[in-house]
Amino acid sequence: MDQLEHNSGRMAHSDLTISRVGSLTAIINRIEEAVETETAAIRTDMNFDLKASNARKSRCLYELNRAVKNITAEELVDEHREGLLRLRGKLERNEAALLAHLSAVSEVANLMKNAIQHAEADGTYSAGEFGWAKS
Repeated sequence: MDQLEHNSGRMAHSDLTISRVGSLTAIINRIEEAVETETAAIRTDMNFDLKASNARKSRCLYELNRAVKNITAEELVDEHREGLLRLRGKLERNEAALLAHLSAVSEVANLMKNAIQHAEADGTYSAGEFGWAKS
């Protein structure tokens, strides 16, 4: 291999590394945006499409996994480390909002269940109300 081929091969590898590292920043930013949007919407929008938001986050996380698959620790720059730390904090806040949302949904479901049980237990349909059930 002559010097020109060697240098062009090294340049191509270097360009690929820069491209992967740059796309990692973009992916981290997209995930942050998706998580922030979801967290805010969970707290304020009763009609928020959680399923669509979850699909968006899943696609972003898939992209992130693919992007970091072949990146070495040396290729990660401080910007990525800071971005990942920011993302971790946003994910923790998102988790708290999701848990609060699930808790509220569970509470409403329990209230409805109790109301239904109470309505059914008013004696209207109890076995004791029918002559054949009496001893």
